[in-house]
Amino acid sequence: MRFLAFISVFLTIYGLLHFYAFLKVQKAFAFSRGIGAVLVCFMLVMVLSPMIVRLSESLATDALSRTLAFAAYTWMGLLFLFVSAALFIDLYRLICAVGAHLFHGKLGRWVPSATVVFFAALAASVVGTAYGYLEAVTIRNAHITIQTPKIPKGLKRLRIVQISDIHLGWMVGERRLENILARVREAKPDILISTGDLVDGEMDDASGLAEMFRLIRAPYGKFAVTGNHEFYAGLDRSLRFTKAAGFTVLRGTGVDIEGVIFIAGVDDEAGHRSGLFAGDREEELLSQVPVGRFALLLKHRPYVDPKVDRRFDLQLSGHTHGGQIFPFSLIIKMLYPVDAGLLKPKDGAYLYVSRGAGTWGPPIRFFAPPEITTIDLIHGKGPE
Repeated sequence: MRFLAFISVFLTIYGLLHFYAFLKVQKAFAFSRGIGAVLVCFMLVMVLSPMIVRLSESLATDALSRTLAFAAYTWMGLLFLFVSAALFIDLYRLICAVGAHLFHGKLGRWVPSATVVFFAALAASVVGTAYGYLEAVTIRNAHITIQTPKIPKGLKRLRIVQISDIHLGWMVGERRLENILARVREAKPDILISTGDLVDGEMDDASGLAEMFRLIRAPYGKFAVTGNHEFYAGLDRSLRFTKAAGFTVLRGTGVDIEGVIFIAGVDDEAGHRSGLFAGDREEELLSQVPVGRFALLLKHRPYVDPKVDRRFDLQLSGHTHGGQIFPFSLIIKMLYPVDAGLLKPKDGAYLYVSRGAGTWGPPIRFFAPPEITTIDLIHGKGPE
């Protein structure tokens, strides 16, 4: 029922975006009913294209499925940017129209025609999509340093590298992954962390990708938690891939590393809805942290449970993608206390939210650059 509800909401919203775009084309051009019917058929196919891509996974070759996915999801990003640009121009037109009414037509000449609106929005969306594709493949290294008395004085530093939301699949494959892992190698992690959504739905033959992860050296280990897409993609095969990639998957479990740091990880809340949630909840899990040990909590979604915020020192999360495509990021900012970056300590507990290194859906990012994150823990006084 939940899946059907999600599909219904998605089709409704995506259909409305196509309907708005159709109205813009219709107002800009005086086309015949025949051309209108062809355009409607095209848009109906594109509304259903994400489902067509999923269906192609079992019926078509990998090459065809990848091509369909690239076309469908690039169109999704282009459409979203087109509608966003057109809505912005429509707001400007409304302001001009109201001004023209109030000032007796003096602002009327500044109101753009329907044709100008269409071509301006189209140009903005095409440029935005091209820029967004380049932004999506330009991985940044975000770096933060945290001082804490819980790190031994004799340890120069403990370097944690976080990756999140890579979404390995049709849109993010070997080339993109190599670009991401090159930045990870440059950072020389002591510990490598994945905070979920490592995989997407198309993971039947990914042994080569797993081997790429296995070549990354991290002396204190590699640890991962599930994100919502691990459950969507099929939990068993997602866990097989993550373990084959060399990660220890923490599902409501914790590990004390070298007497230096305690790492705890919990399943994503999607596990509750599917009945597959495993291990202890945060409160029980963090009660196991040895006194005086730095506690690192791995949790896919950037919610801080008020019952446990005094029991950990740093929570690493992802999920938001930093909004991925502006202006969708404005909605994400309303849903989460931190959509990307570091939340200053509350009672000594930090929260860092990664924008993620991959993309979901459209293979673009717009004003939400991808990242890996380097966190250096050093001995010091710590937060006030």
